[in-house]
Order: sequence, then C-alpha cells, then structure tokens
Amino acid sequence: MIIITGQTATGKTKLALELAKKHNGELINFDSRQIYKYLDIITGKDKDVLTMKQWNNITIWLYDIVTPDQYFSSFDFVKQVSPIIEDIKKRGKTPILVGGTYLYLKHFLYGIDDNNSPPNFELRKKLDLKSVIELQDILKKLSLQSFNRLNNSDVNNPRRLIRKIEILTGPVSPSFPSGFASQKVGSTPPGPLKSRHPFQFQIIGLKYKDKSKLRQVIEKRVEERLNNGAIDEVKKLLKMGYKSSDPGMKSIGYQQIIKYLNKEFSKEKAVEDWINKEVQYAKRQLTFMKNDKNISWKEIDLNIK
Repeated sequence: MIIITGQTATGKTKLALELAKKHNGELINFDSRQIYKYLDIITGKDKDVLTMKQWNNITIWLYDIVTPDQYFSSFDFVKQVSPIIEDIKKRGKTPILVGGTYLYLKHFLYGIDDNNSPPNFELRKKLDLKSVIELQDILKKLSLQSFNRLNNSDVNNPRRLIRKIEILTGPVSPSFPSGFASQKVGSTPPGPLKSRHPFQFQIIGLKYKDKSKLRQVIEKRVEERLNNGAIDEVKKLLKMGYKSSDPGMKSIGYQQIIKYLNKEFSKEKAVEDWINKEVQYAKRQLTFMKNDKNISWKEIDLNIK
C-alpha cells in the first residue's frame, strides 16, 4: 500500500496518479473536505476529477460519500476504507491513499489516540449537556495546546471536543465538573509508530522546500477557486437548504463566503480570512505529520507565476 500525504497544494493527487499508473493502482481519498457531496470548487475536487479524466479515468474511492449535513469522523473513515483496501488487493491492484487529513490516516494505521484511552460513559453523559462553547472552555483549561491543534471543523464539533476531554481527563473522573483527574498528556514516541495492519505500506509526505512560498501558493489557489465559481457554489448549497452549522459547510472557504453573503464580511475580508485559515491549516498539517517517523518526506519547490 502506498500513502501520499503532506501539506495543502503540494501536488499530492498528481503524484498519486503517476504512482497509480506505474503500479496498477486505485486511489483512495482521505481528505476530510472531499468526502462531501456538492463541495467541489472550494475543496479542489472539481480540478482533481478533471485531472483523473485526463489520466484515463483512474478509479478514486471515497469521494462524494456523505452530504454536507452529515457528520463523518475518523472512525467512519476506518470503517469505510478497510473493506475497500481488501477489495483492491484481492483484484491484484495497489491501494494508493491520498489526502491531507492526518487524523484519518493515523486512526487507520495506528488506532485512535496515542494512549488508547477507554470510553468514559459517565463523563460523556455529563458532557453531552454542555454547549460547544462550554466544551471548548473545558478543553482549553485541560490543555490549551490540544485545543489549538484542532482544525476548524473539530473545534466546533461536540463529539470531537468530548473525546479530547475524555482522553485528557483519564479513566477516573467521577468528580466532573468540579474537578478533573490529574494526568500528564504524553507526546508521540520518538521512534516509528507501529501499524496495526499486517501488510506493508510506504508513506510519502510532500512539504514546501521554501516555507515562505506557502502563502503565495494558497493566495493563487484561492484566487483560482473564486474565478471558477466558489461564491456561486456556496449560494447553490444554501439554496439547497444546507446551513453554515452543517459539518461540511464548516470547511475553510465555505464559512468565509457565507459570512460575505450574510454581509458579516466584506469580500476582501472574506478572502483574506480564507487565505489566513488555509495557511494556518497547512502549518498544523505539518506539525501533526512530522511526529510520524514512518513518513518519508519529499520537498516540493514550486514556481509561483
């Protein structure tokens, strides 16, 4: 199995297609934004699909599998991807996973969470009564670092917030909310993480050689997506009945354009915030991934025109 991951806009899909042609492969998406139906232009899915058609329609799995109002977790991803990989292997082909949502990959390869904290159902019942804001405040008090590592979707997702609190609190927390169990949060071990799968895999990570070009690349990408109809895409989704609070609509780009359409942001502010959020996300991606010693990194030198 070959896995292509890395920062946004580094050419992951192009490399995956080249390897699919070379190794008789089929692609499997693990980008949390591209699993949603109708989210095409802002996520870059439309461009990827066009590229795949140019490569004689190489198969890609896990595109367009849920609607924007459905929640899709790393647990859901593992349930979906495992039988797909088995099917590809049985047909004598090479599974090639491609995407930038490292949480999906980590959960699939190594299991969920570094410390495999068991469920605390008593705590969950109490946390279920809390609002998203209250859950965010609890997590910040437990570990501001853990809170800051959450992506834009997870920080507003009560299930993800509750799971993080559960892990940090530990298995003994009967006194919640008046007190939390004292537990030191461990970091990823320095050696290679151990896969829970028997088959071999290779992970290739793509990152920018010149970090200063990151913002330029993202600025260009956002401009292209606006020119390709990003605003009309959001208008269409809202007309279909989807809301800014829906899981898929919380993705970067959609939130900013919704604020522009609601006259909360000027167009200039919406674009600037979109770019800023994409840059922050790309930096967080690398922070998460660099702790995985199984990733072989390849530096990308992009020419900005």
